[in-house]
Amino acid sequence: MSYDPEKAAGPSSLKKSSVDSFEKSLEDHSGTAELLSQKLGFLHKMAVFLNAETKGVDLITDEEKTDDSILNAATMWWSANLVIATFSLGALGITVFGLDFWTSVLTIIFFSLLGVLPVAFFSTFGPKLGLRQMILSKFLMGNYAMRIFALINLVACVGWGAVNIMALAQLLHIVNNGTLPPWAGCLIIVVLTIFVSLCGYHVIHIYEKWSWIPNAVAFIAIIARMSISKNFTFGHMVGGANTAGSVFSFGGAVFGFATGWTTYASDYTVYQPRNANATRIFFGILVGLWVPLLFTLILGAACATGTLTDEVWAKNWEENSVGGLVYSILVVDSLHGFGQFLCVLLALSTVANNVPNMYSMALSSQAFWSPLARIPRVAWSLVGNFATLAISIPAYYKFDSFMSQFMSLVSYYLAIYLSICLSEHFIHNKGDFAAYDYEHYKDPSIYSKGIAGIFAFCCGVAGVVVGMAQEWYVGVLGRKIGEHGGDIGFELAFAFAFIGYNLVRPFEKKYTGR
Repeated sequence: MSYDPEKAAGPSSLKKSSVDSFEKSLEDHSGTAELLSQKLGFLHKMAVFLNAETKGVDLITDEEKTDDSILNAATMWWSANLVIATFSLGALGITVFGLDFWTSVLTIIFFSLLGVLPVAFFSTFGPKLGLRQMILSKFLMGNYAMRIFALINLVACVGWGAVNIMALAQLLHIVNNGTLPPWAGCLIIVVLTIFVSLCGYHVIHIYEKWSWIPNAVAFIAIIARMSISKNFTFGHMVGGANTAGSVFSFGGAVFGFATGWTTYASDYTVYQPRNANATRIFFGILVGLWVPLLFTLILGAACATGTLTDEVWAKNWEENSVGGLVYSILVVDSLHGFGQFLCVLLALSTVANNVPNMYSMALSSQAFWSPLARIPRVAWSLVGNFATLAISIPAYYKFDSFMSQFMSLVSYYLAIYLSICLSEHFIHNKGDFAAYDYEHYKDPSIYSKGIAGIFAFCCGVAGVVVGMAQEWYVGVLGRKIGEHGGDIGFELAFAFAFIGYNLVRPFEKKYTGR
């Protein structure tokens, strides 16, 4: 199939402001004839008028691949991880899983690296194929198996948003001495996220390129005040089955957070030229993702040790979780008014993490079922943001439990996804990108039906059930690690799915021809 750039619904640059010139510009702009003929309505037209990206899950053509900046690709993830939600997760190693500082740090280093490597790897697919992550997944796991993951990813994006919003609401609530209700804090971040995510790829990259700076200032202030407080403690490293169980459970949450961007990866590199250097993209994104992740997670763990040595900090954590901890460090007997200002900055940093969630949530919705692709991406972003708001308000009061369990659930399904995709690419496609006929991605006859992928998914779920360790259920193997169990759900999910996929895939190719 061929692609006419005159008909591609890419970003626009409309300059006139009157109604007549607006309609005329719409007719003249590349892609707007298609928009008008499909009658996609006011939201889509306004996206064009605001110079926002209107493209959804369609192939990005060579003419549209104009973003050749590795810095853009790297800083995209830098800002998304240098946020209060990452800090919150690091603190859980101390406050929820009962680990000492050094054990938490070693767990963070190993499991976060394990998580970021696939994100960097699949980011290299975007330039070469010009397809969003969920669409290119058709080539890696088959048509119907992809739809399972698109649906789960849609739900997960909303869950990610809820986790981030809850952390923000806690900060804003305590900074205002409890006068700002949780629902109002949640609503503030949703409105800000909507504004940025509606504009699409290019605006998101610009926003993420610079939004980390105020966050870095706030975190440096936290380091300084934490040092002055003398509340930090290394604790004592101990071995044994209980520690092993806590390491596995905390590590699963860290892995889920780090690798959570895998199903979005190529969404943010599709506008890179097709001949872009894959090695530079891989290492650029690896550094841009892992460095802020390590910094913020470890800082969260370090600050959480203060809850073990200071009763006021412990009380504030108990009452307001991460919001109470940050408030204790920056405001109480500390920076006072300026500390409150820094707390607000950190709260608003959540936008940087929520924006890619809502952008990719819209793309997953369009990928799930072809008729849904007719609904503009901007409309899906609105739906996703309001769904996030509806979840975050009631879950606000169980933040610690919700966050740790949600991250573990994310790690389960992404382990299955990775097992299938890596198997197909390296074992069955021999790592050759020529195996992907991306120009005919709409033709279902060029990729498998997904029989092996669906079977592997079921096998992976079986691995999760056997190895998981959550408050509401502990698997038969998970419960054998320590008194409270250790979560090895994502490890077994990967292994079970790998075996299942590679047992069935050769037969699928033999009897279906693809």
